[in-house]
Amino acid sequence: MNITRKELSHEANELAKVAVNCAYVLHRETGPGLLESVYEVVLSKMLTDKGIIVDRQKPIPIQLMGATFTEGFRADLLLNNTLLIELKSVEKIHPLHSKQTLTYLRLLDLPLGLLINFGSPTLKEGTKRIVNNYYESP
Repeated sequence: MNITRKELSHEANELAKVAVNCAYVLHRETGPGLLESVYEVVLSKMLTDKGIIVDRQKPIPIQLMGATFTEGFRADLLLNNTLLIELKSVEKIHPLHSKQTLTYLRLLDLPLGLLINFGSPTLKEGTKRIVNNYYESP
């Protein structure tokens, strides 16, 4: 069964809602200041407990000079092979973090990603939706 881009976008948006809710609960419980890896493992468990398939540190292949490399990039979390989540635990998001997330979306050919910074005072300040220029084929 082939999934359409429209269905993929819809699933990504639904997963994003669940992910942001879980991240909010986690941030409220722990606050800022833990290592990114701690937020990653706990958020992954929370999402898995909700029945979502979560890949942690999934290699993102790149193709350069006629060869494919899997060692270059890793997605922090990939939900149902549909939604990318890039996690940070820094004082302030840098524009480079958004570019990094967008690059991962392009390489994975996904419509939507979340950049979540658990280092922000509030999760609302630390969450950013990153949209790939993703158009449904005619």
